Amino acid sequence: MEFFDLGNIHFILAFFISIANAALLCLIAGKFLQILQLSGYKIKGYNVWLKDTKARYISRIAMLAFLSLACVLVTNALFDVYHRDSIYSYLGLIFYVYFSIVFIINMVNAPQKTPLAQTRRMARLISCLFILCMGITFVLIWVCTEWLYFIKFGIIVLTPLLLPVLVPLAHFIMAPLENLIRHSYIVRAKKKLAKRSDLIKIGITGSYGKTSVKHILFDMLSEKYNVCMSPHSFNTPMGLTKVVLRYLKPENEILIAEMGARQVGDIAYLCNIIKPQHAIITGIGSQHLETFGSKENIKKTKNELILSLPENGIAVFNEQNEGAKQLFDECSLKNKYLAGFGDNSCVKASEINITSSGMSFILNYNGRSKKCNCDLIGMHNLENILLSSALALKLGVSLDAISRAISELQPVAHRLEIIRNHNITVIDDAFNSSVEGSAAAVNVLTNFKDAVKICITPGIVEMGEEEFKVNENFGAQLGEVCDYVIVVNKVNQEALKKGLENTKIIKENIITVDTLKLAKEKLSELISPEKNYVVLFENDLPDNYT
Repeated sequence: MEFFDLGNIHFILAFFISIANAALLCLIAGKFLQILQLSGYKIKGYNVWLKDTKARYISRIAMLAFLSLACVLVTNALFDVYHRDSIYSYLGLIFYVYFSIVFIINMVNAPQKTPLAQTRRMARLISCLFILCMGITFVLIWVCTEWLYFIKFGIIVLTPLLLPVLVPLAHFIMAPLENLIRHSYIVRAKKKLAKRSDLIKIGITGSYGKTSVKHILFDMLSEKYNVCMSPHSFNTPMGLTKVVLRYLKPENEILIAEMGARQVGDIAYLCNIIKPQHAIITGIGSQHLETFGSKENIKKTKNELILSLPENGIAVFNEQNEGAKQLFDECSLKNKYLAGFGDNSCVKASEINITSSGMSFILNYNGRSKKCNCDLIGMHNLENILLSSALALKLGVSLDAISRAISELQPVAHRLEIIRNHNITVIDDAFNSSVEGSAAAVNVLTNFKDAVKICITPGIVEMGEEEFKVNENFGAQLGEVCDYVIVVNKVNQEALKKGLENTKIIKENIITVDTLKLAKEKLSELISPEKNYVVLFENDLPDNYT
């Protein structure tokens, strides 16, 4: 009987097994799909993860496949299925399904910083992957049935090994359609913005502090205007397009757009969509140096926002950051301003008093001054306040209104967020970390005078060739302030430990663990009710480092 005869039981079973295996493979591929999504659907970032020795899912999938194959071969031998029509050749697949389910459960239960988002684009990608997996499974079954009958249907247990290639292949197949869909959304967003000639559009970019400045500026401008702000960290082309199409309302007078980038041209692309009239540069650092390639490329990319502004646009630069000051000097706009603590700042702070419970200062502008108090702590937050105040003042918000907004400011979640619980104060700075951000976090720790200081961190990532040196310096900073440092994961362990050497910290108080869960367990062992503690969670590794 021919294999492709519709009456052949093996053909029917092969068809349904192909469907079942394709569904199973799409679930097993969850980590690969997540990494591709986290990489902004850019194969370069996906490939970096694949090549990294820390990408342990490759070896786990290999173990899944070869354990399943061994079970299939043993089962075939036990039931003597090495002839063409034996129905027992399917029994070995039970082990494959069992091992796959265990693998999927472990993957789902593993801690994730940014789980796979079930977007329409991801649904289309998974559909394409499903069809690919189904077709390949069916062809393999046919080939083995005709020519490699001693393996029989057991060949499909090796199909998980194809997933690292099949996921990007599905991505490439879908790319033309995704480009058309993305273009259509962007065109719709640009048309909607083009109809709003009355709308004031503000772009915020920098290597750090974008989200914090965005929230502070929103609160200040809301004292006078009806403001729309990009929520969360919506700072990509599709993220900002969604903001325009879904969140921007006719009554909004101002749109604040946070603009993120990982390579040259990203900010220019966003500006082509939003067409901002005013801008804030929070600072130029080494964040995402791995994808930018050089610090000059980072500065060039951030400057794309300034170059997109009209001649009457307002640009505010952080005077405390050397890269931002260089962009200020290069800027040809007449309405350009510095904000910070120097003599050239248009907005200044004096009589600054920062404690573990908040800060107070005098805000000075154009010969006028106003006493301000807020619950935020740290000089970095004062920098963010001055940047936001400068633009808000230039857009007509009064000094009194800005002072009122400052008094109501609250920390942004996971960005040096203070959480107090009895004798323990947690400083949650786990969203991400940069050279400047980590230094600011250490500075915040110094405000807690009579507390045992503990830092839990995996260090700073995505720093390219500078990563070891950056983390060595970070370790040196922690060692001068902290009583305990718990290093999570092995990615920057050696660099941090080297930096911690020859500092004030006791060697026995440098603790290394593999996971954040183990770090929290170790933390609970260190805490006692007799003392006060401040615990800094500095950075949480992206999922492509776990």
